[in-house]
Amino acid sequence: MTRYALTLEFDGGPFMGLQRQVHGPSVQQSVEEAVLAITGEDVRMHSAGRTDSGVHALGMVSHVDIEKSFDPFRLSEALNAKLRPDPIAVLDCEVKPDDWHARFSCVGRAYEFRITNRRAPLTLERGKAWHVARPLDHEAMHEAAQHLVGCHDFTTFRSVNCQAKDPVKTLDRLEVTREGEHVIIRAEARSFLHHQVRSMVGTLSLVGLGQWTPEQVREVLEAKDRQQLGLNAPPDGLYFVRAVYP
Repeated sequence: MTRYALTLEFDGGPFMGLQRQVHGPSVQQSVEEAVLAITGEDVRMHSAGRTDSGVHALGMVSHVDIEKSFDPFRLSEALNAKLRPDPIAVLDCEVKPDDWHARFSCVGRAYEFRITNRRAPLTLERGKAWHVARPLDHEAMHEAAQHLVGCHDFTTFRSVNCQAKDPVKTLDRLEVTREGEHVIIRAEARSFLHHQVRSMVGTLSLVGLGQWTPEQVREVLEAKDRQQLGLNAPPDGLYFVRAVYP
């Protein structure tokens, strides 16, 4: 049995999420079916993170265990051929030791959220960014974001369906920058709560629009109350960027 780590890029638009779903297609299902077609083996894919419907990935790390031995490059080529026309690409494939796990060996995760800040509607970026027509003050958003960096109880910023036992997380980085008409929010932590990034982005957008002050973000964090949340950003602009391993 050989453990293969797969670095995946995918467009989350057509899928119900990364993990297998009862009522619709998933990235996991597509990859597992591709492995079955190549090897004749039923496998289960494990991943560094979970993504909801519409959330994309630039570098999601997953692994599968296969009894037959394959050259990693040839396996990645075969998987990419079988995955067509699904919008999933295997960017890298490598052999890992048996005690390495895509999820449990991961010590850091990075997300990026893209906002297209212009009056004109989206065309090429439709489904790939959040369209906000009114001007955003990215500097005020960045100032507000710093209230969220560090170890906090993020109850306000997690989904009511979040299954995590502990709402306390350490947010290592949350920065807001502007690149032309795009406002980019980058977040890094060992792990995140369900909807945490989207909830933080949505709330920061209210600061950018001048509806909230940066100080109000600190206040809703300390409230530890989901009802105090300003806004939950849509999934379109969210990307899983990378997983970090020792």
